[in-house]
Amino acid sequence: MKRFFLACLILLCGAGVLWGAGTKKKKPLPQDFGSVTINNYSQQAGMPPVVFDHWVHRKNYTCRLCHVDIGFGMTANSTQIRAVDNGKRFFCGVCHNGSSTMNKVKIFDSCATSYTREEYKRCVKCHALEKDPAKEDAFYRFQEKMPRETFGNGINWEKAEETGQLKLVDSLDGVSFKKSSMKVQKDFALKGKVEGMPDIIFSHAKHTVWNGCEVCHPDIFVGIKKGATKYSMIDLFDGRYCGVCHDKVAFPQSDCKRCHSKPV
Repeated sequence: MKRFFLACLILLCGAGVLWGAGTKKKKPLPQDFGSVTINNYSQQAGMPPVVFDHWVHRKNYTCRLCHVDIGFGMTANSTQIRAVDNGKRFFCGVCHNGSSTMNKVKIFDSCATSYTREEYKRCVKCHALEKDPAKEDAFYRFQEKMPRETFGNGINWEKAEETGQLKLVDSLDGVSFKKSSMKVQKDFALKGKVEGMPDIIFSHAKHTVWNGCEVCHPDIFVGIKKGATKYSMIDLFDGRYCGVCHDKVAFPQSDCKRCHSKPV
């Protein structure tokens, strides 16, 4: 009987190890980090899902412009984008309208109204059947020019903006409204909760360049006073609070020293 229970215990432990190994997330390739699959209505319409590459847009626009002024949700498929919405110049159609430009290059029009052979070439720019080697090459050509980072897609976006290598657009005519500027809070420290882990230095200045105040407050962080919102690393790894962006588009939370940076 003892042998039977011992055998069961070994099997249970082994199953636990295999289950844990099976749930570990695969690390995305640099060009795929931040990519989002959008599939609310595509397959119903006989089209492949849309693969949205954040890096393509992030090199030109702030996060605030897209997620506040234009109105994209912060989680995949939460916006419920339809082709008819894009055609009416909402969401993707705000910029992908066939007449807007970026760096003197015309931005291609969004969803077509017919599926001719010629229109199909435009459709597959977003509705991807398979990985496009040309897109991957474009990413690595762009990455070569940028400050490097170990994690995520290997680009230090913060430094690229600080040094002027990126010139971010934060407003669009007919979409954005002029707002009075607000005083940016000074950097402050958040106490590390694990012995030996340096304190976090949180910079509002670095975040507001990309996000303004509106991306984070009040939807992600309800309070605006230090310590008002209570959270743990478990919450962050579960995709809440800082985890809404970090691990998905902003640098991963496994890059501990990017946040826990106060000298000890």
